[in-house]
Amino acid sequence: MESVINLVPLAKGIALIAIIGPGIGIGLIGMGAMQAIGRNPAAADKIFTPMLMAFAFAELLGLLAFLSLFLLK
Repeated sequence: MESVINLVPLAKGIALIAIIGPGIGIGLIGMGAMQAIGRNPAAADKIFTPMLMAFAFAELLGLLAFLSLFLLK
């Protein structure tokens, strides 16, 4: 009988690397927003809402990458 190598744990480990991207993205979004608010404090109200929307989008990508781990069997 041939031996079968189960690569699912390896695939799950590689998929976890995809969660690093949104974390870096959220950090860069926050950094850019804080720099913009630092340069122009009067625009803080206009910057805050798009920043939160960008956070939510980046977090959604990370959540989808995490949830895809459970689809691998």
